[in-house]
Amino acid sequence: MREQFRVWAEAAETFVLEVIFEERRGVRANLMRAVLLGGSKVFTLLVKARRWLYNVRILRDATLGVQVIAIGNLTVGGTGKTPVVEKFARELRDAGRNVAILSRGYRSKPPPFHLWLKNKLLFREDTTPPRVVSDGKSLLLDSEMAGDEPFMLASNLKDVVVLVDKDRVKSGRYAIEKFGCDTLLLDDGFQYWHLRGRRHDVVLIDRQQPFGNEHLLPRGTLREPPSHLARAHTIFITKSNGQCAELRQRINELNNTAAIIECVHSPMYLEDVFTGERQALAFVKGRKVASFCGIAQPESFEQSLVKLGAELVYAKRFADHHRFSQQEILNAINRGKKRQAELILTTQKDAVRFPKLDRRDLPIFFMRVEIKIVSGAEDFRDCVRKICFR
Repeated sequence: MREQFRVWAEAAETFVLEVIFEERRGVRANLMRAVLLGGSKVFTLLVKARRWLYNVRILRDATLGVQVIAIGNLTVGGTGKTPVVEKFARELRDAGRNVAILSRGYRSKPPPFHLWLKNKLLFREDTTPPRVVSDGKSLLLDSEMAGDEPFMLASNLKDVVVLVDKDRVKSGRYAIEKFGCDTLLLDDGFQYWHLRGRRHDVVLIDRQQPFGNEHLLPRGTLREPPSHLARAHTIFITKSNGQCAELRQRINELNNTAAIIECVHSPMYLEDVFTGERQALAFVKGRKVASFCGIAQPESFEQSLVKLGAELVYAKRFADHHRFSQQEILNAINRGKKRQAELILTTQKDAVRFPKLDRRDLPIFFMRVEIKIVSGAEDFRDCVRKICFR
């Protein structure tokens, strides 16, 4: 039953995205777009009302007395946020800060429903401790319990605390009291207004789709109007091609004080999903490969394989955050073999959701990437210095 619901939910999500980006035509799609546009107008009012309530202090924010860096975006998914969070965490750690990453754990396994319902009905504050994905020494949870991004961050950052909880004031207090953290990184935290004291807001903008289709949810992918970019302190243009003059001008019209940094997701090496064996990027050059991923923008990943010299003979795409079954992976292996693929390539974000396989007729590697700054490196160093020595 649960599997059937997941399949239905992913199909519905794919259909809605096709409607939003006008890939679907016809009367039904047009009618749905009209309904979604009405929903966007309501959503816009709610977003602005929430901001006003915080500004006039009817909704109260919290201060924990430590540095807070909120890293997020204006749109839903696909900006390449996780490697940027990792880069900030690594730089701040190397500069001597005791860092904790606080995530809400999108699509992680939820707490027991009966406990959630009991707390709501009795108006009780949730005192359940946050999930400790990493205590800065050991990886303590799997990707299903932690969520894809927190698990990936904890895997890549062995000496950084990673906590998961929707209430990031609570998880922030826990990080300070239990682990002595003095710097909190809010993963996907630009819209999290409840924790605002001593805060630095970092916003990511995807060069390929900077503001989606300019509509707010649910008609578009914007979480807030572009004008709200004005409260950002640092702006990253991700997937930069070095030709972002027009986008920079638009950003400056919305925010003329924030530092603008351009970056790309640079491949580092390939790693076998199951054995941990590493190969240089040149390993794929001239080889026939199959790709397999469930991310927001699979085209970027597939294009990166072609740039490395691989011959892409088969590509299988799933919905973002799709949790793979063994049969789905075996099907991809079989189809890749029919097209004479020599190996299968996926992303690290997808690799954390792979089940164990009974057989592997083709090797499966994920591509490890990191953020490479192509413009604004000094602005980034200044940003880190200000956070460290404020």
